[in-house]
Amino acid sequence: MKIAQRILIYGVVQGVGFRPFVFRKAKRWKLSGWVRNGESGVEIHVEGDADAIQQFVQDITDRYPSSAKITNLEIKDAPLQEAADFEILASTLHNRPTVQIPADLAVCPKCLSELFDPANRRFLYPYINCTDCGPRYTVIERLPYDRPYTTMHMWSMCPACSAEYYDPVDRRFHAQPTACPDCGPHYHVQGQDGEIHGDEKAIKKTAELLRSGRIVAIKGLGGYLLACDAENEEAVWELRRRKRRGEKPFALMVKDLETARAFIDICAEEENLLTSSARPIVLARARRLLPGVAPDNSDLGVMLPYTPLHHLLFHFDAPEVLVMTSANRSSEPIIYDDEEAIKALEGIADAWLIGERPIARRVDDSVVRVSPFGPTVLRRARGYAPLPAAQLPSDRPVLAVGADLKNTITLVVNGQAIMSQHLGDLMKYEAYMSFEQTVHDLLSMYDVRLQETIVAYDLHPDYQSTAFAHNLEAYQHIGIQHHRAHVASVLAERNALDKRVIGVAFDGTGFGDDGAIWGGELFVGSAAEGLKRRGHLRYAMLPGGDAAARMPLQALAGFFVDDPKWAINVGKQLSFPERFFTAVKMVEKQLRTFPTTSVGRLFDAAAALLGFTGPISFEGQAAIWLEHLARTAPLEKVYSFPWNGKELDYRPFLKEMAEDRLKGKDAAVIARAFHRSVAEGIFRSVRSLGAAYEIDTVVLSGGVFQNSLLLADLKELFYESDMHIWIGEEIPPNDGGISLGQAALVAAAHSNL
Repeated sequence: MKIAQRILIYGVVQGVGFRPFVFRKAKRWKLSGWVRNGESGVEIHVEGDADAIQQFVQDITDRYPSSAKITNLEIKDAPLQEAADFEILASTLHNRPTVQIPADLAVCPKCLSELFDPANRRFLYPYINCTDCGPRYTVIERLPYDRPYTTMHMWSMCPACSAEYYDPVDRRFHAQPTACPDCGPHYHVQGQDGEIHGDEKAIKKTAELLRSGRIVAIKGLGGYLLACDAENEEAVWELRRRKRRGEKPFALMVKDLETARAFIDICAEEENLLTSSARPIVLARARRLLPGVAPDNSDLGVMLPYTPLHHLLFHFDAPEVLVMTSANRSSEPIIYDDEEAIKALEGIADAWLIGERPIARRVDDSVVRVSPFGPTVLRRARGYAPLPAAQLPSDRPVLAVGADLKNTITLVVNGQAIMSQHLGDLMKYEAYMSFEQTVHDLLSMYDVRLQETIVAYDLHPDYQSTAFAHNLEAYQHIGIQHHRAHVASVLAERNALDKRVIGVAFDGTGFGDDGAIWGGELFVGSAAEGLKRRGHLRYAMLPGGDAAARMPLQALAGFFVDDPKWAINVGKQLSFPERFFTAVKMVEKQLRTFPTTSVGRLFDAAAALLGFTGPISFEGQAAIWLEHLARTAPLEKVYSFPWNGKELDYRPFLKEMAEDRLKGKDAAVIARAFHRSVAEGIFRSVRSLGAAYEIDTVVLSGGVFQNSLLLADLKELFYESDMHIWIGEEIPPNDGGISLGQAALVAAAHSNL
């Protein structure tokens, strides 16, 4: 019996070859009808034998393209249209789009095979792609995802490309960015020697420049990257000098997996991340350190080539290990506009490899590490953004603008939490402009009106994002406390807004309910019922406020608030710089000092006590230095870190650390003991709260929990416990996850608005 059914498929189903996949399956089961992109996903009308339709539905839901992700499926009976064949229809756009925008994908093996096949018409063509790979988010200008709405709209397909595009059995059937050397964009290189056009000549010249120690700005998927030979120490330090990079590590791109193994230890999970379609930068233990690449750091951040261009550079004998860092000056966002790149990178780059295809929006490389609790995304960008981060119970749109550091924004549309790429630190003008652009970009793309939107923001009164939120003419503005948002981000990712947990939020800075600078918080409750503060690190003082975050010695002075005379004596015996004694006096006289519970500053204080007495050149530097120092020593002792039911008291163990330091004990051994002491303090306080409130799950979030050694100690301590540990997986534990937590708390509390 012939029937008709209408099928709606939600999820990541546009830009991943889903329509041609459906087309081929319909042909296989001899069905008629149509498939098209709609506002919410893929719409299918299918007619034929009932059993065949059932098999068809099972086929498309069980064996869909690897880059697709189905989140929901609706099937209902429909009137017969007496369709003669099955076809792909033009996309529809009548209501607000809610389809999930696909992320950019690394070049696939089939395209790579064609790229290096002399008999293929796309031989050595740097823009080769198909429905299984290539640019998505970085070329989409509006929804639905069709070629006229991408940055490829200015290139008309040649007859050969057009034939592939409309051939249902071809891999490029409805591949929106498809092109070839005859009809697509190209690359050229420009520098002191003028301009060289022609893809092969330009890429060969770039490889030659890199071999000779030059620094080249290379246009990629989401912006320009500055590249140089990572094994050329002079070139690396010159790049650091020109970029004003300080000591922050550079990322590396290596030729292949075999080369990666020569530089980092790679476990199975790390190999899976390196070779995934997202192709993130993977932080792993270094097997071989490169001078200038990662000073005072035993990890390296490594990624594999992810565009055809990268593979071509290595093919034409570029150095096998390249520094590949965002093209910008220190702390500014990645540059993605050609004219801006030439102007802004003058004096930094020796040459520019420029591609003609415009980039719709800047997107950095993602950063991931395998923690003791599994893979964790530290910077969510290319390959992950803007894939939905969670499903939230909100019929009304929610715009969460995040925090000022490591900013992301989250837009909730019809329950989907769409999380932007990493946008950077909003104190920088260019990062703030990128933030504004991304807010308006997502609102426009999803046709969301501010007048019907709830805007969530951080409680910090001086945040740029907070001021921006207040200036939006929205339905409602709701402030969300920073550390509650940290905990809620993990609950949102786990789809567990009703789950009662012990939430541990440890980071550097966040505005507290009492106006103090929080950062060592223990919560009890759920996102739905509220997260109540039930404990915290004992209050210390921050002399100079934000300046203490840049100078660990100042942070250390603030943790000796109860015994300034003893602090001065310790400082004299350890020959601390004068700045420490000035900070102690500020604390003693309560001049420009601010109360804090920040565990991030506690880590800075410990680093200062053990020898990190200069200023930091990038966020988290002192804590990273302390972790890597601790990794070099065995665990010999544990310091006292008592929990009294309300406070974790740092005073005993800082004093014990100082005494060990004065006795000449190895700083690495003290650093190792410090980490274990913090872990045991967390363990005891969480166990105590869990017993008191009958809760068996603990959430760990905040920048402090990027520390792998601390997590390893916690995993060991909790191993035989009956408590479950949750951390973020694809949501960063640092402030990059704040916007999702804000959105989750608003959605959980205001789902009926």
